[in-house]
This record gives sequence, structure tokens and C-alpha cells, in this order.
Amino acid sequence: MKRCLECGRDYDNSMMFCLDDGAELLYGPAVSEPGAIATGSSADEPQTAILHSTAAPGDAPTRAQIHTTEQTSVFPRGAEAEPRESLGDSTEKRSFSAHRAAKPLIAVFAVVLLVVLAGGFFGYRYFSSSDSGTINSIAVLPFQNRSDDADTEYLSDGLAESLIFRLTQLPGLKVSPTSSVMRYKGNETDLAKIASELGVDSVMTGRLVKRGDNLDIAVELVDTRNNKSLWGEQYQRKMSDLLETQRDIAATIVQKLQLKLKGDEKGITKKYTDSNEAYQLWMKARFHFAKRTKVDIERSIDLFQQAIKLDSNFALAYVGVAESYSVMPSFPYMSPKEATPLAKAAVEKALELDPDLPEAHTVAGMIAATYDWDWAKAESEFKRGIELDPNLAITHYRYAWTYLSPLGRHDEAIAEMKRAMELEPLSVIQGANFAGVLLYARRFDDAVDQAKKTYDLDPTHIGGKNWLAHAYNIKGMYAESLAITEPTLRGDAVPLRGPAAFAYAKTGRRQEAVALLNLSKESEKTKYVINYWLAIDYAALGDKDAAFAELEKAFQARDWFLQRLKVDPFMDPLRDDPRFSEMVKRLNLPE
Repeated sequence: MKRCLECGRDYDNSMMFCLDDGAELLYGPAVSEPGAIATGSSADEPQTAILHSTAAPGDAPTRAQIHTTEQTSVFPRGAEAEPRESLGDSTEKRSFSAHRAAKPLIAVFAVVLLVVLAGGFFGYRYFSSSDSGTINSIAVLPFQNRSDDADTEYLSDGLAESLIFRLTQLPGLKVSPTSSVMRYKGNETDLAKIASELGVDSVMTGRLVKRGDNLDIAVELVDTRNNKSLWGEQYQRKMSDLLETQRDIAATIVQKLQLKLKGDEKGITKKYTDSNEAYQLWMKARFHFAKRTKVDIERSIDLFQQAIKLDSNFALAYVGVAESYSVMPSFPYMSPKEATPLAKAAVEKALELDPDLPEAHTVAGMIAATYDWDWAKAESEFKRGIELDPNLAITHYRYAWTYLSPLGRHDEAIAEMKRAMELEPLSVIQGANFAGVLLYARRFDDAVDQAKKTYDLDPTHIGGKNWLAHAYNIKGMYAESLAITEPTLRGDAVPLRGPAAFAYAKTGRRQEAVALLNLSKESEKTKYVINYWLAIDYAALGDKDAAFAELEKAFQARDWFLQRLKVDPFMDPLRDDPRFSEMVKRLNLPE
């Protein structure tokens, strides 16, 4: 026998809620602590059941509360959206909707709930329903940081990135990568528009509030094809529980998406570290690395190394160190001979700790191609990375950019770049370098089109500017190139000196071209410069001897871009010189 504690009416054991007031029915006369009352909207509105946990860490688990939502999302949309409930003390009870006073509506709602429960709520198969179709793709948006402390921004970004990282390990699920979703950070969240732009079926949003050592995290999963909220939950945790919370959320999403995982499902359960503090440092390091400024990359290395001190077996942190050092020479923030040995040591340690870590094989492949010019090893590492995780965009991208394209395997390079763009369509640096791959394949019109698209995504990004200027130059559109590069020449945008000097040389403004080259030569006295680009500018001026002198410096420095010598159309003025074919041989490039 069950009883309603509100009105005292007795019911059969098969009933779950009182038909008079909608209160939860309990066995026998015992009184338990009051819970939130499940309520709903009008009977003619479609409803979705949501399991909502109220247990705080360390507390005895409270009973699950079943709430319903209207067909629209349970979380308010937009930057001005506020939580519907307090994110305060973890002992507070929460409910996503207000209790309806009208008894007829409550009675109808109770009947609806009874039907759902009778069908078996925990066996509910929303995703296989005929009207919605299977969810095959997801975007995890940057979490809204509602904390007063600005230093917690890495937590909100890092939590989203970590969920993305774990979900990408799952077979059969397309996950929008971090670089694509970060452009929506702080913007109005029109989820249908975002889903359309990213090509996904569902979107997860979240909010995070940090008060002292307490975290309040609210998440929601929405099917954007019909704007149905599929799942929403709140977590009250300590900072020390952050790693476990992230795993809980990812595991719940997998359950809701009804995915069939391979093997031991290690993609969702694998523990990369047991140190919560090391995990937080890793998140913070990734936050800084994404910015790609010299200061931020240096900061990321320091944070990755701090994480390693806390957990010497944290393979992903070693990968972070390796990746940070390996990209430094391409900007250029550090010389290859200074940065690469540090990158090699870190990636070797990562592979020793976890031989099946795809990110580690990707970085190893990039180092072999750009520094060692060991083409066999580079291909082996990239292929192993793709085998371990075929949905990792950065592996396809770097395989194309640093291996296939320099070797002249242009069709394969373009195919790999297209795959990378499918996986990560809004990455500016990836899209910019795709223009470079097209340029080296001598598909100049396509290179300009791709460079324009990338530039339009973010006109301030140095990579986007650089490759659009190069694409304009190769097409003879020197005025358009200078329109991009000239406004930057007073600053420290060193990469744009190269295309600007080239355009000056080609338009007869020799004095201005030489002035820019002299600036770079002066900089060379105190810091690393990319001599490869100086060689291109001297070739444009018709000074072959100076160009080959710069190429020799580039060879001695193991310059990042020298591996592109064979396919680079900017090097055409030098191809008939015997010194050119000799340099190609020295790079181990096939004839």
C-alpha cells in the first residue's frame, strides 16, 4: 500500500503519484524528507522526461526526481539567460518548473507520467523513435562562466574541451572540435543556427559557478532538429571532484545517445590522470595554448610541466609540452634547434606511457616531417594516429600539411584536408593552411577562394591574413595583398613582412622590399627568423645568390618551411639553378 503524504489518500502499489495533488506516493506511513514536486505544462504539449540528480558529493544519494519539459529547451537561451533556480547551497532542493495549483491539470499530468513510467522510464529509447531519428553528432558549446573570479575562465572552457576530447573517442559519433565551437563563446546561443553551421544533430550547453571550493555545474542536451530538450542535470561538486564530474557527464551523454561502444569502452572511462589538480592544470594549459601568442604558448608549457610534476604518468600533459614546443618555430617564437629536442623528449615520454595515444603519434609525425625530414617515420606515425582515432581532425590536417603536400602528393593532401575540414570546419589556422595546400598544388583560384573564406571567419587572425596575402601574390593580385599586409607593418606581425616584400618586389617598389628585408636581417641578430621566406623575397628581386644564401641558412637551422621547397611555386625562379636540385636531394625529397 502507498500513501500520499499531502492528502493522506491510500493507493495501490502500482501507482506512483497522487491523482488529486500530484505528490509522490511512498510506501507505508513512514515520512521521508520532502522532495521537489514533479510538475508539467498543459496536457496538449509534448513532454520529455528528464532524470535530475540532487545528490551532492559525500551525501547519501537522494531519490531521483523526474521532471518534464515543454518541447522547447529547459535552459533559457542567449547571453542574458539566467538560471531558473538558485545555484547556491548543495542541500537546497531544485525543480525546473513551478507547481501548478489547478488540480485538473495536475491530475492529467500525473496520468501522463504514469504512462511514461509504466512503459519503463529507465528503458526509454527516445533516440530510436521514428519522429526524431538517431542522434549521430553533437557540439559541446563553451560553458557559460557565471563566477565572479575571472581566473576561473579556464574551468568553463576546459570542462567543455575535456568533454569534447572524451566524446571524440567514441565510434560512430561526430563531435565538433574545440576550435570550431569556441567561436560561439560569449555570443547569443541560437542553437538551431549553430547546429546548422556545424552540421550536427544535437547541442550541449552548460553553466558553471565557482564559489570558494564549491562548483555548481548545469548542463543540457538539446535535439536541435525539433528543439527538444533531451536531458538536463545539475551537479554540486567540490573542485577536488572536477575530474570525476567531467567523466560522469560524458558517461551520461553516452547513455542518452544510446551509443554502442567497442571493446572495453575505454574512450569514455579511460583515466588519463588520477590527480584532480593535475587535470585542472592541463585544462588551464590547453586554454592558453589555444591563443597561440608567444606569451600564451610559454604559459601553456609551464602549466603542462606543473601537471607532470603532480602526476609523472600523465601522458596527455607530455603531449601538450611536445605540441607547444613543436609549433614554436613556425611563428617564429623559438628556433627549431632549441624547441625540437624539447618536443621530442616530451612526445617520446608520452608514447612510453601510452603507446596508443593518437595525439602523441600525430606530434611525432609532425616532428619527423618538419625537422628530421624522415619521411618514412612521418608517414608511419601519421597513419598510426589515424588508425587509433580516425576522427581526430588535427591528424588528417597535419598529415596533409607537413607530409603529403611537401612530397607532391597533392590529390591525397587535398583529400586529407577536406576530411579535416569536415571534422573541424571552423578552425582558422587549419582553413588557412588548407589554402597553402591548394597553393602548393597550383590550384591558385581554389587557394584564393579558401583563403578568403578563412579570412572572413576572423579577419584579425595572423594565419588567415598570411595565407590570403600569399594567395593574392601567387595570382598577381599585389594591390589586394598589400591591402592586407601594409597596415600590419608598423607592428610586430613578422610573418606578414614576407608577402609584403614579395608584392613590393613584383610591383617595382624595390627600395621598399629591400627595407623590409633589412628589418628582418636586423631582427636575425637577436632572435630566430625564417630564412626560407627571405629566400623567396630575394628570388622575387632577381638576386639568386642572396636567395640561395638564405636557403643554406634555412637548411642549417632545420627551418620549418624548407621541406616545401620542391612544390613551392614561389621558388620557380630558382628551379633552373643546379643549386636548387642539390638542395632538394639534401632534404631527402624524391625527385
